[in-house]
Amino acid sequence: MIPHDFPGKGKVAVLKTTPETVLEDIGRLMDMAGYQQALPRGRETILKINISWQTWYPACSSTPWQIEGVIKKLLADGYTDLSAAHNKTVVVDAYVGEKNNKHKDVVDAYGLRNVHLYEPEVRWVRYTPKAPMLVLDKIFPEGILLPEYFFDKNIIQLPTVKTHVFTVITGAMKNAFGGLLNEKRHWTHGVIHETVADLLAIQQEIHSGLFAVMDGTFAGDGPGPRAMRWHEKDIILASADQVAIDAISAKLQGFNPMDLKFIRLAHELGLGIGDPKQIEVVGYDISAEDWGFVQEDTFASRGQKLIYHGALKPFENLLLRSPLVPWSYFASNFYHNVYWYPFVGRPRVAAALETKWGRLFQSYGDGKVVMPGMEPRTAAIAGGVLATGLAMLLAGAAYAVSRRRAA
Repeated sequence: MIPHDFPGKGKVAVLKTTPETVLEDIGRLMDMAGYQQALPRGRETILKINISWQTWYPACSSTPWQIEGVIKKLLADGYTDLSAAHNKTVVVDAYVGEKNNKHKDVVDAYGLRNVHLYEPEVRWVRYTPKAPMLVLDKIFPEGILLPEYFFDKNIIQLPTVKTHVFTVITGAMKNAFGGLLNEKRHWTHGVIHETVADLLAIQQEIHSGLFAVMDGTFAGDGPGPRAMRWHEKDIILASADQVAIDAISAKLQGFNPMDLKFIRLAHELGLGIGDPKQIEVVGYDISAEDWGFVQEDTFASRGQKLIYHGALKPFENLLLRSPLVPWSYFASNFYHNVYWYPFVGRPRVAAALETKWGRLFQSYGDGKVVMPGMEPRTAAIAGGVLATGLAMLLAGAAYAVSRRRAA
């Protein structure tokens, strides 16, 4: 269990970097943030990789150089018991994602154990938190299920600098969301800020050490974590304080961290430092940085917010906790994979590949970049749905005409 007053609380290391120096810079960054004081030796260290989309998109998921830089540093300092952990979601296939994002190339090259948390060999156990919960004990009254694999191990969260449709920004704290909650985690989206704070309290109880290395070489604004505008920012961050690193990421992006509910809640609960005035930033001087990022919604997220907080709130259980729930997964897949990526995202990816970080991405693995067109399975389902709807409409019209003639 990590006490609330832990080594590195309120300290964030930040560096500017280049493709030529990024691996060494990550090692230097980790030292500046005091990672060895945060991660005890003699324990397995898990790299919690972020896959927000199975397709590569700048700033969307952990970068291969982020993973490689952390692995190289850990191995050089004698942390040899290492593994990579992935969670799946209802809209992202982690097996496809780890290949398309070139994560597996790095993990395999360094011989890490590669753990997919939803495979049968990973046991999920009921856990009763010691800390009072804000919402999770009410959402899951039968018990909070956690992967037994995580207990008594160090963990390093590997998020990116980006906005998010539900939490304004997403970072180290929310990176635990997929790994620590089971596939019913969408039940928590209506209270996502409280959920993320609860999960940090749980992390501090179950892990032997906590650390985060955040990649902002590409950063994303707009309707994250997928349909974003990418920007080259050349920044990397590290901290043992998950609240502080998210707060500094928010500040860089142009948001007031204490206006973000999940950061404010965690700060008030003593889980970390969210007020930038109380955070020690070492390395690169960020005082002049304000990127002016904006958080926006997609068509799909607007619909979800109507359910979580708007006119459709009375129907939340029916729409999101019943056999009808696949409609929301389909809507998200349809928007992102059938419409947005082929028509908007793909040209942006092509442009990103011409940048210095895009060229570095291409250098991993076989040098190829998967840039899919319209996702065929979702498109086929969409066609079926549209055809069925049209058939029902025509049938209804024919029935109405026959009734008028009969009358």
